[in-house]
Amino acid sequence: MKLKDKVAIITGGSLGLGEATALLFAKEGAKVVITGRKEKTLKLTAEKAKKEGQELEYLVSDVSKEEDCKIAVEHTINKYGRIDILFNNAGVLYVATTHETPTDKWEETFDINVKGTYFMSKYTIPQMLKQGKGTIVNNSSVLGIKAIPGVAAYNASKGAITQLTRSMALEYANKGIRVNAICPGTIVTPMVEGFLNNAPDRKAVEDFLHFMQPVGRFGKPEEIAHAVLFLCDDNVEFMNGAMLSVDGCWSAW
Repeated sequence: MKLKDKVAIITGGSLGLGEATALLFAKEGAKVVITGRKEKTLKLTAEKAKKEGQELEYLVSDVSKEEDCKIAVEHTINKYGRIDILFNNAGVLYVATTHETPTDKWEETFDINVKGTYFMSKYTIPQMLKQGKGTIVNNSSVLGIKAIPGVAAYNASKGAITQLTRSMALEYANKGIRVNAICPGTIVTPMVEGFLNNAPDRKAVEDFLHFMQPVGRFGKPEEIAHAVLFLCDDNVEFMNGAMLSVDGCWSAW
């Protein structure tokens, strides 16, 4: 029970990495609030937790909307009195080169991936400052450190999250708040499945991604969830401003 009685908010908490992390956090004793744009998937995740003897609270919320983020944070504070962990996980990926990326898709990518991380942090940090302690984990990517062609907006947005993570870590390092980022490689999630389906040649892209990850396979959501749990562990409080790569050795290239 590494997170016994701690309160955690997880954005994009009903699918993929968010769902796996929410279920793990609940198992480790945390009071978990998951947010997302679709009530159907949020409810399914809550039901899955219930079947495992855990409890999750869900809130329909769009991280690209500042008011939604404010409400989600206020709701959590009003119910539990504190926020110990924020996992900024919500994200989208659009396949296109720079000149072929529609402006609205570029803006959507940044609205969700970057502004969503900023909005949720903006309203959570004051509570953590009041507590004198808190942990924020941002979901960056191996593509927040490196880049591949054909996903220009995603590369740029994850690079922004990497730098935002470092900025936040420096700003609050002496105030009891730790800010780190998880940098996954290719993980078996609905987002990655959508990416592969939209690729001009799915097999070629899969072969390329397998090549970039010398372990020879894609990662599992549960593997990322355990890495996020590690970043939230009070036993590693000296870890701050780090980009934790969980990418099948991709970043070692």
